[in-house]
Amino acid sequence: MAHIQLRNITKKFGEHTALRGLDLEIADGEFFVLLGQTGAGKTTTLRLIAGLEKPTEGQIFIDGVDVGDWGAAERDVALVLQQYSLYPRYTVRENLEFPLKPKLRRVEPAEIKERVARAARTLRIEHLLDRKTDRLSGGEMQRVSIGRAIVRKPRVFLMDEPLSALDAKLREALRTELKNLQMTLGATFLFVTHDQIEAMSMGDKIGVLDRGRLVQTGTPQEIYNNPRNTFVARSVGSPPMNLVEGRLVGGRAVVAPGNFELPLNGQVASAAEGRPLIFGIRPEDIFVEPGAPIAAMIHDVENHGVEKILTLVAGEATLRATVPARMNVAVDETVSFAWNPEKVLLFDSASGLSLRHAG
Repeated sequence: MAHIQLRNITKKFGEHTALRGLDLEIADGEFFVLLGQTGAGKTTTLRLIAGLEKPTEGQIFIDGVDVGDWGAAERDVALVLQQYSLYPRYTVRENLEFPLKPKLRRVEPAEIKERVARAARTLRIEHLLDRKTDRLSGGEMQRVSIGRAIVRKPRVFLMDEPLSALDAKLREALRTELKNLQMTLGATFLFVTHDQIEAMSMGDKIGVLDRGRLVQTGTPQEIYNNPRNTFVARSVGSPPMNLVEGRLVGGRAVVAPGNFELPLNGQVASAAEGRPLIFGIRPEDIFVEPGAPIAAMIHDVENHGVEKILTLVAGEATLRATVPARMNVAVDETVSFAWNPEKVLLFDSASGLSLRHAG
């Protein structure tokens, strides 16, 4: 498998800069997820690693070797796309065999047969081998598409939103299968997505991209619990972190003097005292209970089976709280809430940077 390193990568398309100063490291055998919205630079990053684009500046290393002058074939990476790259008139078996047939690879027939059988077994598509691919469902086609990558035994798997065209239930099932597949193969995976649930559930590490810049890299837990700035705080978590503006006065978070003031357990440096801040708190760390200090009106109730997500309006502030499904609440009802003072994060109002990272 392979260790990948991108050093100071900038990529421009005419006047548009798709990536700027990107430093990225993916360990051998790691499932790395690149998370970002449309236009963040995710696909461009994949294409640069695959050798389909050349960087304007910077270097790309695979296993410590600078591959800047290597073509796509020499890099030995497999690209799995959202659109299934299959031959519709071929059977599944013929589609799986196809990447092993070029003269360049010279794979023996017995080896081809063995690799196809193993890929089909791994992806549970053995019963489809003699079916034409134009008669498959979306999920089956995506499995075959992944199988075409597996049979090649590439050094790196590059996956560009491969699940986004599938329905929710199938997407969930294939997320689990892909993660299991990566662990079985012990392969290096770079998976790009705009879906933070995919990122959180699949990645050993996540990199958050924002308009061509890598904002933060870390484990799902690190990024969820300690986002570097308000952009990451909003990008990771469903529902996202609540962000409310206020000031620190006497060790208390003051959002609206007299009406919305809550303790912070003195966890913040006095340098933050009095200056404009953004307080960040996850919905699961807000407690809706009788006798709590802050009054709010329920603006919306979302039922999610095991829990409800309430949208609370307290003065000018809007927050979301996760509560047990059994809690009996209704829209326009007035409730009281508090938060877990240990879990509040502080961000600089001007830069959006977390005070934990500011130093």
